[in-house]
Amino acid sequence: MKTSRVSFAAALAAGAVLVLSGPAFAHVSVQPGEATKGGYATINFKVPNERDNASTTQLEVNFPVDQPLTSVMPQDIPGWTVNVEKTKLDKPLTVHGKQVNEAVTKVTWSGGKIEPGRFQQFPVSVGKLPDADQMVFKAIQTYDNNEVVRWIEEAKEGAAEPQTPAPVLKLTAAKGDDHHDAGAKKTDDAKNAKDGAAKDGKHDEAAAKSSDTTARALGIAGIVVGLGGVAFGVASRRRTS
Repeated sequence: MKTSRVSFAAALAAGAVLVLSGPAFAHVSVQPGEATKGGYATINFKVPNERDNASTTQLEVNFPVDQPLTSVMPQDIPGWTVNVEKTKLDKPLTVHGKQVNEAVTKVTWSGGKIEPGRFQQFPVSVGKLPDADQMVFKAIQTYDNNEVVRWIEEAKEGAAEPQTPAPVLKLTAAKGDDHHDAGAKKTDDAKNAKDGAAKDGKHDEAAAKSSDTTARALGIAGIVVGLGGVAFGVASRRRTS
C-alpha cells in the first residue's frame, strides 16, 4: 500500500511538471530566433498543435507596423493557401533607390491541417530588417473546433514568461562590422610594424656610420704612429753615423 502511494505521488508530480511546462515549449515561435540588423533573412514560424482532439487549420501572423518591412515573401506550402495584406505607409521608405509606399502588415495561412502530435513550419523571406534589438510578431492560431489561441503577449524584462507569448525575432549587429574592426586593427598593426622597421633601419644606419667613422679614425691614428716610427728610425741611424 505504501509503495502504491509513492508511485501515485510520483506520477502526479510528473503530470504536474508536464502541464506546467507545456506552454513553455509548445508555443508558436520564430526559427531561427536571430537575424542580422539591416539585412535579409528567411525565417520560419513554427506552429505545434497543442490539442489532442483538434487540428490547427489557420495561422495569422501580424507584422509590427512601427517596423515596416518592404519585402515579405512567403514560401508555398502544399495544402495551404497564403494571403498577404499590405497597408500604406505614412512615410514612404527608400529601398535600393526606389520609394516604397506600402508594407506588409499581415500574412495568413489557411486551408491546411496540423494534426494532433504534429507541427508545421511556415517559411517567409523578410527584409530589410530594422536597426532594432528585436521584432515582435503577434500570431493567432485557429483550430477546427473553432478554438482560437492568441499568441500576442510580450515578455517583460525580469518577469516570468507569459502564458501565450508572442513570437520574437532578436536582431544582432552585422558580422561585417567585426570584420571592419579587425581590418582596421590589422592596418594599424602593419603601420606600426612598418614604422618600427623604419626606426630600426635608421638606427642600424646610424650605428654603421658610427662604426665606419671609428674605423677611419683608428686607421689614421695607425698611419700617424707608423710614420712616427719611421722618422724615429731614420733619426737613430743618423746619430749612429
